[in-house]
Amino acid sequence: MRSRLPGAVGRLRRLSLVAAATAALTITAACGAEQPSPVTVSDDWDEVVAAAEREGSVHLYSTQHPDNLQKLKAAFESAYPGITLEFTRGTDVEINPRVEAENRTGRGIADVHMSSDFAWITRAADSGEYSVEPVGPDFDAPAYERARSVIDDRFFLVSGAAFALGWNTQALPDGLDRPGDLLDESLRGRIGVVNPQGFAPVVDEYRFFDENWAHDFTERLAALRPRIYPGALAVAQALNSGEIVATPMVPPLVREQESGAPVGWKLPQPYWGTPWYSHVLASAPHPNAAQVLADFLVTRDGQIALSKGYASALPDIPGAVARAQDIPLPDVDTLTSESIDRYQQEWHQKFVS
Repeated sequence: MRSRLPGAVGRLRRLSLVAAATAALTITAACGAEQPSPVTVSDDWDEVVAAAEREGSVHLYSTQHPDNLQKLKAAFESAYPGITLEFTRGTDVEINPRVEAENRTGRGIADVHMSSDFAWITRAADSGEYSVEPVGPDFDAPAYERARSVIDDRFFLVSGAAFALGWNTQALPDGLDRPGDLLDESLRGRIGVVNPQGFAPVVDEYRFFDENWAHDFTERLAALRPRIYPGALAVAQALNSGEIVATPMVPPLVREQESGAPVGWKLPQPYWGTPWYSHVLASAPHPNAAQVLADFLVTRDGQIALSKGYASALPDIPGAVARAQDIPLPDVDTLTSESIDRYQQEWHQKFVS
């Protein structure tokens, strides 16, 4: 079961490294690869901002929705017109290895990294290799709840994806009320699901279904022969077009509804989600601008930019659908590479074979 233990000790407990991460660090040390030195910045925030403006730019790696990243860029550059925000958007499978390579060589491109892969986040926090402590004043704002939001004084919560039941309103005008509604025989071949291949969070999501909705939920879902998609965005597009009529795993369809798409959504209770954590990279080429961006991410303006259709790290953010601190975290000890590979084989036998 995913933990809802209160406080920093329970919710953000240190977890053991998996074998793959340990091996990677061992290989790096054995090869004598250059390691970036810890970056130091001034204790005076005004001096940090002045130095950031002299650096003139900052680069973010993120898996967040591209529309939210564009809004973040506009909001940040409005607040700090002397600093240009650039971002690279991709999946965790693409971006996390880049972060590791830049750290290993000491040739950084990104300054701040935002990830939703909690297993990777935990390993990186335990290693202490990738990050420096964020120093901005907004991390200590009471509304941010630092004790619930910061891991090992390095990784800080900025957002969260809360996944919903989704449906096409033309095909299902009465919508879906609970997860069990998806298991109706009338939906055979008309449900959309995400392939978990290569995505630890999606493996955790399927496990969540069986642990929290029904012990045989995924088995009964697979028996209805759902259509398989590479990601949640593709599932949302298929709902919009009518290619499928229902899904148990789609982000709240806020943008789609605003554009007039015939879709509906509802967060079930309990719902599965995945948090986004960020960190200031030890290999950051713009260390002061990195700190300024990190701080901005947890301000109200930064949260408004990031939170449309997502869970926010601050309360009362317009467009947010939940609070990121309330998303239960996975037990990364169950998300080793071996267990993920084993689950994906089992999933393939259920859903494809």
